[in-house]
Amino acid sequence: MKTRLVRIGNSRGVRLPKAIIVQAGLTDQVELAVRDGAIVIASTTPARSGWADAARRMRQHDDDRLVDPPVPTRFDEEEWEW
Repeated sequence: MKTRLVRIGNSRGVRLPKAIIVQAGLTDQVELAVRDGAIVIASTTPARSGWADAARRMRQHDDDRLVDPPVPTRFDEEEWEW
């Protein structure tokens, strides 16, 4: 599909037909990038999307341990009281 760049102040923009927006699953916020000389407009994924499911799967496989062992600090040794 060919289209034209339209002036928007000092910038330029592209009008996207509703059918393309729906087909691509775009919402009000998109990711914009340049790859191999092409402008890519992609739907965004929420920050930390899928983290809860990944944590659940790790727990099911008993793989949710600390990466490094706890290291006591001066606070732990001198100031902390139970």
